[in-house]
Amino acid sequence: MSFNLENISPKEKAAGRKSSEISAILQKEIVLFGKGFSNKLKEDFYTELGVLLSAGVSLKEGLELLYASQKKKTAKEILGKLVADLIEGQSMSEAIKSHKAFTQYEYYSIKIGEETGTLAEVVKQLGSFFGRKNQQRSEVKSALTYPIIIMSTAFLVVIFMLQFVVPMFQDIFKQNKVSLPGITEFIISASEFLKSYGLWLLLGFIALFSSRFLVNKQEWYRRFKDTFLLKLPFFGNFIKTVYLSQFTQAVALLSASKVPVINSIQLVKKMIVFYPLQVALESVEQSILQGATLSESLASHPIFSDKMIALVKVAEQTNQTEFIFDRLNVQYHEQVQRQSKMMSTIMEPLIIVLVGIMVGIILIAMYLPMFKLGTVLGG
Repeated sequence: MSFNLENISPKEKAAGRKSSEISAILQKEIVLFGKGFSNKLKEDFYTELGVLLSAGVSLKEGLELLYASQKKKTAKEILGKLVADLIEGQSMSEAIKSHKAFTQYEYYSIKIGEETGTLAEVVKQLGSFFGRKNQQRSEVKSALTYPIIIMSTAFLVVIFMLQFVVPMFQDIFKQNKVSLPGITEFIISASEFLKSYGLWLLLGFIALFSSRFLVNKQEWYRRFKDTFLLKLPFFGNFIKTVYLSQFTQAVALLSASKVPVINSIQLVKKMIVFYPLQVALESVEQSILQGATLSESLASHPIFSDKMIALVKVAEQTNQTEFIFDRLNVQYHEQVQRQSKMMSTIMEPLIIVLVGIMVGIILIAMYLPMFKLGTVLGG
């Protein structure tokens, strides 16, 4: 049995391109601030709906139960619209297609579940996918939160010293006409630059951060950002592992639903928004359509490890695609956990040392001329 995503909805891609980018940006901002149908809500929604469908509850009744139990206003409105669309005779996949809160991956997955009679299994798998995704996101946040707080505090301390402490020493040096070493002149120049252009720098940073929402959907920005992140020492490998974990989990879940490999690649490409992986999957899809095997197609892209390629080759020979990708997902997930803990453990002392060095340089730069001043006064 095979599914052609183009035949499921021939105008799907065209409709997606015609949607307003401004609307997409606004929708994303709403989700970012926790007012939309977030990944956490999706995890609960799909998991609970899967349980209800497996228990024999109809789709309409299940959605009504979830609607009644939902507390968040925006999410409740979305569920209410889904129920209303079902009452009007639409399928669930058609109902979610009109909502920005749902992705094409979810639409196609549910569409396939409806056509194969495995909707309960599919929504359970979607719940599992978002559950693992939320867990990884939590692990990443946990690993980065403390270092970011320390770095922010250090940055503010350095700004305070350059803005208020250094000018006090500068006045003393001017009054006593003390010759300044190079490091002191550099720190004083940095302080004067900050006093003159600090406000503009702050406004520029705010403008740069705000503009990210306007260009976040642009291909050139995604290509630059994701490629840059991938090249970062240690962080790049960690980020790649996170997305490979999501990729292997998605393929394992789709394989469990008997979705052919080529369609799995097409679906995952729509779901995982990481430019290097999407480009690689686009090429993999074309290679498979030209007659290459999945392992051969993956081998031509450095983002996929030799270990994954070797195991995928075994999966093709033994017809154990679901099992192999599930094992790969477990391994990548464990690797993400280890790397996140290691990141937190290593970065903490490194940041403390970095803070000490920055503060120490400023203090040394300020106290070196004081020794000369003490000699002059003592003489």
